[in-house]
Amino acid sequence: MTEHVDVLIVGAGLSGIGAACRLTLDRPGTTFAILEARDAPGGTWDLFRYPGVRSDSDMFTLGYAFRPWTAETSIADGATILDYIRATAAEHGVDTAVRYGERAVTAAWADGRWTVTTAAGTELTCTWLWLCTGYYRYDEGYTPPLPGVEAFAGPVVHPQHWPAGLDVTGRRVVVVGSGATAVTLVPALARRGAAHVTMLQRSPSYVLSMPARDRIAALLRARLSPERAYRLIRWKNTRTTGAFYRLSRRAPRLVRALLRRGARRQLPAGYPVDVHFAPRYDPWDQRLCLVPDGDLFRALSGGRASVVTDTIAGFDPGAVRLASGGAVDADVLVTATGLNLLAFGGLALTVDGAEVDVPGTVAYKGMMLSGVPNLSFTLGYTNASWTLKADLVAEHVCRLLAHLERTGAAVATPAAPPGGGTDPLIDLTSGYVLRSAARLPRQGRVTPWRLHQDYARDVRLLRHGPVDDEGLVFTPAPARVP
Repeated sequence: MTEHVDVLIVGAGLSGIGAACRLTLDRPGTTFAILEARDAPGGTWDLFRYPGVRSDSDMFTLGYAFRPWTAETSIADGATILDYIRATAAEHGVDTAVRYGERAVTAAWADGRWTVTTAAGTELTCTWLWLCTGYYRYDEGYTPPLPGVEAFAGPVVHPQHWPAGLDVTGRRVVVVGSGATAVTLVPALARRGAAHVTMLQRSPSYVLSMPARDRIAALLRARLSPERAYRLIRWKNTRTTGAFYRLSRRAPRLVRALLRRGARRQLPAGYPVDVHFAPRYDPWDQRLCLVPDGDLFRALSGGRASVVTDTIAGFDPGAVRLASGGAVDADVLVTATGLNLLAFGGLALTVDGAEVDVPGTVAYKGMMLSGVPNLSFTLGYTNASWTLKADLVAEHVCRLLAHLERTGAAVATPAAPPGGGTDPLIDLTSGYVLRSAARLPRQGRVTPWRLHQDYARDVRLLRHGPVDDEGLVFTPAPARVP
């Protein structure tokens, strides 16, 4: 007999564990299971093992709203974040609900319930399907064409699949890329004893230095209860991050000048900041790169690392040849060139026998798909901590489940917005977004189909707003076919 649960969660990463914990807090008695394709929980934080892997958001907002972050540092390394996720799961008893090695491949809606089949052949049914899969492929990262790379004699490594035994001591390392992963790797590899680390970038990114330890947070925690201090710190950090994002959009030239000034202040006199740290785009057209305590700038100032802004022309056994005619000596090549996006972990959806064209759907409140019943997904912020949005989505799903129970309705289906056009779901110009935007759902141009990337606004919409607005259609359960 096929097992049935009230809610089936796909993914046991930061979002999936948070969703399960929220069910236990707000919907006690709800039966649920978690399908996890890998053999361990933690998602991103278990997958990425490259040197220096860490959060690029402060942990007071990347941590769960219901479980205070208690470590001293505001910017945490990947292992510490993984421990936090696993401890949270154990504390709330949701770790026993995870089914490991079960990759969901199909989900079919019929007769008022979802039937989900895994690659291992397991079949489960559920009343509500909750996709917490993130938005990128776990089995492969993105590497652009590198003409002639086969001539390179050393190892070529993508950070998404970092080999455990790679030793860079005394070796010259070239990190190709300029995003968050690259600016993390460069100082970390320098600390690991590399002879020299070169960040080879085609174009610069904006880099912002942030203290690894939040002094105001330490003061509040010394004087207030952990719970109250945590709430105030989260409020402070969300307000600060939101204000900086809005300033970036309204006065990009000012923010560009501030970021340039910050880089110049932390680099040696005469350093070519405008060559290596002055992007062509405006701040927050792409996500800013965060460096704790300016570790990237310190590595550059100390001579252990350098930046080269150029394009790759080819490879020699021990060097990367540049389009400008020069070359960078290298023993190890790291392709920190980005991610491949994948909607809902590649899960194939059908509704009453018809295949769901995911790019043809419109996101409702950034958490459901038009025309798809009893399905939610978690997509965090791109301009703030992922978990801020994930927490709000989890709360709203629980409120929606309570509404169904209270009113006697069984099915909630978002309706497509009435005209007005649509836009890409993620409004960044980063390469990994532009490459995959056509495979993701769309967003509308007015609430509740618009992703505003605004935490305060989403608090009003998801935490305090009605669950039965004009975007959602409620119906009773259909008669079940024997």
